[in-house]
Amino acid sequence: MSIRTLDDLLAEGVSGRRVLVRADLNVPLDKQTGDITDDGRIRAVLPTLGALVEAGAKVVVCSHLGRPKGAPDPQFSLSPVAGRLGELLGAPVHFATDTVGESARSTVADLADGQVALLENLRFNAGETSKDEAERGAFADQLAAFGDAYVDDAFGAVHRKHASVFDVSARLPHVAGRLVLREVEVLSKLTGAPERPYVVVLGGSKVSDKLAVIEALLPTVDRLLIGGGMCFTFLKAQGLEVGTSLLEKDMVDTCRNLLERANGKILLPVDVVVADAFAPDAAHDTVRVDGIPSHRLGLDVGPETVAGFSAALSQAKTIFWNGPMGVFEMPAFAAGTRGIAEAITKADAFSVVGGGDSAAAVRALGLDESSFGHISTGGGASLEYLEGKTLPGIAALEN
Repeated sequence: MSIRTLDDLLAEGVSGRRVLVRADLNVPLDKQTGDITDDGRIRAVLPTLGALVEAGAKVVVCSHLGRPKGAPDPQFSLSPVAGRLGELLGAPVHFATDTVGESARSTVADLADGQVALLENLRFNAGETSKDEAERGAFADQLAAFGDAYVDDAFGAVHRKHASVFDVSARLPHVAGRLVLREVEVLSKLTGAPERPYVVVLGGSKVSDKLAVIEALLPTVDRLLIGGGMCFTFLKAQGLEVGTSLLEKDMVDTCRNLLERANGKILLPVDVVVADAFAPDAAHDTVRVDGIPSHRLGLDVGPETVAGFSAALSQAKTIFWNGPMGVFEMPAFAAGTRGIAEAITKADAFSVVGGGDSAAAVRALGLDESSFGHISTGGGASLEYLEGKTLPGIAALEN
């Protein structure tokens, strides 16, 4: 790719210059307390922000959080993020209580060299996500007024054609931040010539969410291991009873077709943990996949499946994992995800965790992040990259 990088910008000198940084600070918040429950995405942008601060830039950070509907909504405020970012940087982060209004203008104007400001949630403005190019462009004009240069370090958003991701690049000298650069370098290894055997693990709830990536990967992978809620649609396609498990009826024929075309590459669970209800304290048992009771639902893969998947992973030289194997948030149904994650760390392979719930599971289960080759910050973006789609944020940086 012909993309200018943060190092190119730093070489030109940024001392005293305003640098607008698009970060992905879309972190999970506790609904009761508002506390950040996983600061992984904040920590991921620190190398870029730290380099700019050290070089004396006036750093203006912008991000979204959640899905507000184009207007201010207190539950989606970035205020808690400003506090945590300041703790991690070791210096106060000046927080603007709006995105492009009076507070943002005065906060940016008051920045000294080496200081950092965070604007309020971009999605409090309808122009950020608008499909109307004029409305989106007008918002991008206001954002661009806060910078002399633009750094995109929000890999988790590069698959969105949003004002701060796509349109601002056309208005300012632009470079890729260290996180974005690392993500693209890693994922390009998977789409280029990955060392074989190349094994992909896919989980999560819906086949429909992963269909495009399955179609793209099937010709290139050596094994495709499928767990999570999506496995039950595949099991149904084999004619098995899946009880009240998550099922996409309109995808059964598609799954049957994929299995026929896979030439044995696809591995499905052989046992699952079934429960009486979707609840952490529900009565549960492990059963073979041909013995799922009609009144129960599957919430995790079973130990025989973990053993079989682990055996395939132990032979791999390249691994990509996206999606948990079960409802890992509930301890009773976390063993499958933990088992697969641990098998990935033990394999003598270059491993990539494809963001989203997989990355959250790694941290929630207390696993050593450094034992994975790379943990992506963008679940949707990493999948679309592997599908071969053009990502608007990356395309904008190439121009």
